[in-house]
Amino acid sequence: MSAAPGTAGLVPARASAVAALFRAGALADLTVLVPAYNEAESLPELVERIAAATAPLTARTEILVINDGSTDATREVARELQRRHAQLRLLSFRRNYGKSAALAVGFKHARGSVVVTIDADLQDEPGEIPKLVERLAEGYDLVSGWKHHRKDPLVKTSTSKLFNFVTGVACGLRLHDFNCGLKAYRREVTQSLVVYGELHRYLPALAHLQGFRVTEEKVAHHARRYGTTKFGRARFLNGLFDLMTVMFLARRGTSPLHFFGRLSALFALVGGGICVYFLAIWLGGHGLRLRPLMLLGIALLLLAVQFVSLGLLAELLVASRDTAAHYQLLDED
Repeated sequence: MSAAPGTAGLVPARASAVAALFRAGALADLTVLVPAYNEAESLPELVERIAAATAPLTARTEILVINDGSTDATREVARELQRRHAQLRLLSFRRNYGKSAALAVGFKHARGSVVVTIDADLQDEPGEIPKLVERLAEGYDLVSGWKHHRKDPLVKTSTSKLFNFVTGVACGLRLHDFNCGLKAYRREVTQSLVVYGELHRYLPALAHLQGFRVTEEKVAHHARRYGTTKFGRARFLNGLFDLMTVMFLARRGTSPLHFFGRLSALFALVGGGICVYFLAIWLGGHGLRLRPLMLLGIALLLLAVQFVSLGLLAELLVASRDTAAHYQLLDED
């Protein structure tokens, strides 16, 4: 099967150098992880192209397809492909759980020391895999694809630019494309990332906040050929909430009372000041009547008590888990 337009030569140009890295032991076995939801039409071509792109690199390659509860013939197509490709493995969900769940399960079951993720819709180019893997050999732990010339509608590309800018500012990692489906990871990264909800958008940010070395590489991008996008408009609002989750977990996950305590102190300071003001008026001999400002002061004091309580409950949860497992070691004896 011929390569997509504009991508011919991508595999030969990198294959020999990357293959040498595998032979020398700088890189070990490879897993190409494919989350798939209703991609029966694109899966055969994708698997063929992944096999063609990885065959020159190493014989120790597996293609791991995670069927995310597809309602079309994705599972049956993957079963048929297994007969032609011995390196293909298939895991199927009983229902649709979402891309984050598919990646979490794929990371858990991947056998390779190098894991490459790629979307199943043929918008990502398998011929770029050697390029990303080669960057790992330079010392990086995660290489994220950058869809330099996106073949998506204007609304999607413009909102994506805003998302990438806000995420970069919030986490201190400046990438052009956090949410590209084509990424290469070292196994240490995939085993340390906790992926749920819709946190798959923030995997480079999560890895960066854990101390891993993250970079990006320009990759080709193609227009969708089959079906429609699986992500609706709700992803923008969900993405904002998930960014808040990432920042909270990364910066306050081991000391939640510090976060809730600061909010509590702020509410207590303002609410207490308001109540002291009315107390001074009463001590001065003036009568008091119920006022909106007085209600605000009391409400802020109640909020302060509630936030301290939340912080203490969160501290109990943190104290009951193995926090040492969340600290990434650079060297081990």
